[in-house]
Amino acid sequence: MLDVAAELHRWAEEGRDFAVATVVAVGGSAPRGPGAALAVDSTGTVIGSVSGGCVEGAVYDLCVQALEDGESVLERFGYSDEDAFAVGLTCGGVLDILVTPVRAAAPARPVLRAALTAAARSEPAALVRVAGGPAQLLGTALLVRPDGTYEGGLGGHRELDRTAAAEARALLDAGRTGTVDLSEDGSHCPGGLTLLVESNVPPPRMIVFGAIDFASALVRVGKFLGYDVTVCDARPVFATRARFPEADDIVVDWPHRYLRSTTTDARTVLCVLTHDAKFDVPLLQTALRLPVAFVGAMGSRRTHEDRNRRLGEVGVTERELTRLHSPIGLDLGARTPEETALSIAAEIVAARQGGTGVSLSGAHTPIHRDRRQASAVA
Repeated sequence: MLDVAAELHRWAEEGRDFAVATVVAVGGSAPRGPGAALAVDSTGTVIGSVSGGCVEGAVYDLCVQALEDGESVLERFGYSDEDAFAVGLTCGGVLDILVTPVRAAAPARPVLRAALTAAARSEPAALVRVAGGPAQLLGTALLVRPDGTYEGGLGGHRELDRTAAAEARALLDAGRTGTVDLSEDGSHCPGGLTLLVESNVPPPRMIVFGAIDFASALVRVGKFLGYDVTVCDARPVFATRARFPEADDIVVDWPHRYLRSTTTDARTVLCVLTHDAKFDVPLLQTALRLPVAFVGAMGSRRTHEDRNRRLGEVGVTERELTRLHSPIGLDLGARTPEETALSIAAEIVAARQGGTGVSLSGAHTPIHRDRRQASAVA
């Protein structure tokens, strides 16, 4: 639901009735993951997507029906020879989709509206909905804040609310969307209740070190991928708003000093484009010891070997060096700044999703990886 929060917030502010279909779980080769959403308002206007087109028509009909009868429903779509081209997933995957009507009189509407408002304001919060279990609980909602406070409820079960809030807070801290299995009394019990937890967190950070032409192209690609992008360079003549108009922040400081003072987390991406030892070595010495998602450095293979030698001399271990993506980027034959930025972005996505980086044609790897498997590989 939070996948299309900006538009849904506007609908809610306008007092529209709507129904939202949200992917709860995926199996096999499915194009979109948990949290992907499609919504339909009372006039038939549709936004979002749950499958990239495979089952959109059938899901649209479910939303219209939910608006009419006011009932939440959990529907499974999977591949079969008979219905593959009707409502099935021809790619062979399985999707579990929760459809929730959000009508004016719906008990959960205030909570859902609060969740949409938080998302529209970029405030961290987690939306919890019952996505599997007794029909009377299906679609009930809880909004959980980072401090553990919550509003709403999952059918009047206080212990369940408290446990759900704790589980949601853990997922929110990790910036993850996923499901949790509990019993109706709040204890862990697979096969009892399935809770869908959607986390709304600020966008992940990309910090680009080195205000060069390649950095300008990477900033644009980083913004396209949804990152909050910072450019850092010690040279004020190069680190300017005129050169990087799309960057969220531009910092004039020594890279290693800025990295030690700024906030990073497990989703942060660090791209070192300076390829100058006086910047690279102290910067990477710090970067490779931070729990960030990705550390990459630009340079030739000779530069890479020399940089590794220098890093070893200042105490960086072999294990820490294995975290370094250098030379940064996938082998696309890139020449221009834009092509190079694309190759860097491709490696970042592959690292995040557990991809191989090989061409899909002729490969035998899954196109759509299981999210848990991707996390383990990354």
